[in-house]
Amino acid sequence: MKLIRTEDAVGHVLCHDLTQIIRDQYKDARFRKGHVVAPGDIPVLLGMGKEHLYVWEMTPGMLHEDEGAERLLALCANENMERSGVKEGKIELKASCDGLFLVRSESLRAVNAIDELMIATRKGGTAVKKGDKLAGMRVIPLIIAEEKLTAAKAAAGDTPLLELRPWVRKTAAIVATGSEVKKGLIQDTFTPVVKDKLSAYGIETISVSYSGDGVENVAGAISQARQTGAEVILCTGGMSVDPDDNTPGGIRQSGAKIVTYGAPVLPGAMFLLGYYDDGTPVMGLPGCVMYAGATIFDLVLPWVAADVSVTKEWIVSLGEGGLCLGCQPCRWPICPFGK
Repeated sequence: MKLIRTEDAVGHVLCHDLTQIIRDQYKDARFRKGHVVAPGDIPVLLGMGKEHLYVWEMTPGMLHEDEGAERLLALCANENMERSGVKEGKIELKASCDGLFLVRSESLRAVNAIDELMIATRKGGTAVKKGDKLAGMRVIPLIIAEEKLTAAKAAAGDTPLLELRPWVRKTAAIVATGSEVKKGLIQDTFTPVVKDKLSAYGIETISVSYSGDGVENVAGAISQARQTGAEVILCTGGMSVDPDDNTPGGIRQSGAKIVTYGAPVLPGAMFLLGYYDDGTPVMGLPGCVMYAGATIFDLVLPWVAADVSVTKEWIVSLGEGGLCLGCQPCRWPICPFGK
């Protein structure tokens, strides 16, 4: 650092906090360490009795923390996000709409492996609401070598590290299977639960039908549900391996291409997901969705609502962390099993 005349300090970076005291009115740091002196600051500093200031000696190839944060922001910011101002070298991003938050995890790890800088995000693949904090970023020291920010840009690549996909699927049809429900022997307590979960993502249930048992009956009810124009098809019950449980066979017979029947998640192992040729998703929901706070359905539904294709590989990846601990009541937006 070096000592310079206050009048010559414009554009320089302060090395320490400068406190201003106004009797009975104010006593605090008027200028913080790292502040870049602006022309309007000079009269204030002189009024504080500061005729000389200790400032950083900025050398070629070095960046102030604020500029470093701006460059990290450029690697992250995308549509449907709002940024904060720079405060003490840090910038935050918030959601400007409800949607599915996605992170390019491998590239993020590559950026964070570079010394003296950091980007912290909430978990990717999760539902967020407008106003939720998505990420924060900063460089660690007050000044940083520009080559490290250049390396971060190369590690991130040309695509933003973050993405927020708004909900786009708006309608659903439910096919409640089981002869006991169709005959009225028991009350349908499954459909209300599913409708509530759908509504949290802005999805309206426009059709509910009762297929009874049998592969042919289930497939026929699904075909009728598709004729309603619903953007999501959901079949409740009949997903176990009992001989009378025909929902998976009915979904297959209806023409869906199955992504998975079974998932490494508890509760929810007997889950089925498929897609029709026009991209409409269909799900077979196991009975646990009816009574458990969080299941595989709560993990997959945000992806479906945002019309992001769910792959077998992603379903497989849920195994690590796929055990619900039942540690707290679950409310939307749901944290994946309380983690």
